[in-house]
Amino acid sequence: MTQTRILAASALALAAATTTVHAEATVAFLMPDQASTRYEQHDYPGFQAAMQKLCADCTVIYQNANADVALQQQQFNSVIAQGAKVIVLDPVDSSAAAALVQIAHSQDVKVVAYDRPIPDVPADFYVSFDNEGIGRAIAQSLVDHLKASGVSDGEGVLQINGSPTDAAAGLIRDGIDDALDNSTYKTLSEFDTPDWAPPKAQEWAAGQITRFGGEIKGIVAANDGTAGGAIAAMKAAGVSPLPPVTGNDATIAALQLIIAGDQYNTISKPSEIVAEAAAEVAMQLINGETPTPTTTLYNTPSQLFVPAVVTQENIKAEIFDKGIQTAAEVCTGEYAEACAKLDIK
Repeated sequence: MTQTRILAASALALAAATTTVHAEATVAFLMPDQASTRYEQHDYPGFQAAMQKLCADCTVIYQNANADVALQQQQFNSVIAQGAKVIVLDPVDSSAAAALVQIAHSQDVKVVAYDRPIPDVPADFYVSFDNEGIGRAIAQSLVDHLKASGVSDGEGVLQINGSPTDAAAGLIRDGIDDALDNSTYKTLSEFDTPDWAPPKAQEWAAGQITRFGGEIKGIVAANDGTAGGAIAAMKAAGVSPLPPVTGNDATIAALQLIIAGDQYNTISKPSEIVAEAAAEVAMQLINGETPTPTTTLYNTPSQLFVPAVVTQENIKAEIFDKGIQTAAEVCTGEYAEACAKLDIK
């Protein structure tokens, strides 16, 4: 499904949902951390805007756990005490979240798993991008680029995964593994990044640069933060030219790095798409309806969206022509000249 079709389908679903008769209710939106800027800048604003359209009288409670499992549990219990009938939960720790689902269900509260799945106990619904597909896509994009660039079979790449407590990171890793295992390149070394923290990725990458040096022909990083950490490590070590580095999330910083030629790819996945879908599912659950899944993951009815890979070749069409970001936001300071060369204005 193309990005345009995803947006159109989401808009139609929202339009249909606004005709539903419902009572006012309290809905909680609990996000996992602030290491990724997307939750504050895109996910919550998108969810809040969608809920305003669907149920202007509903109350939305927003909390961010700042990568603290205990804090998220406190927030979860707090929103139940405040009368939340549906909790949209992006867990800090996917395993620990199983107990939260059990607590909610014991009090007749519905849980929509968001972005990161909850494998051990089925939530009422799961809404996300296709994380395994994302991992496969960014890694395959890198493999294809290495081939096209004449990198010989048997050469090596580094693999920087996301948080070991995040089931979505595990799915991304599985997709990366699939693409790399079926390529002619070898994985030199692999790292699970605690809390997705860019400084941790940078520290690890610095050690691998010392260890492998010029053997590193590419780096598969699971998101833009870890990609930025790897790029910073290479620049600090004086690596030139930089090998291609993957990413995921299409953050402004990553888009700038792609435009400048420092990062090879990212994934365009406007979080508002998933946030709108989560709001629609929440309203259906409040109304006593059964949301219609497109697939099942971890025994949970699910809706997974397929995003687009972005490189310098298609960044104008995928990001700027579609209005996901503007030149005014991205093409600042040192990036203005590089944007002009790509006709981004």
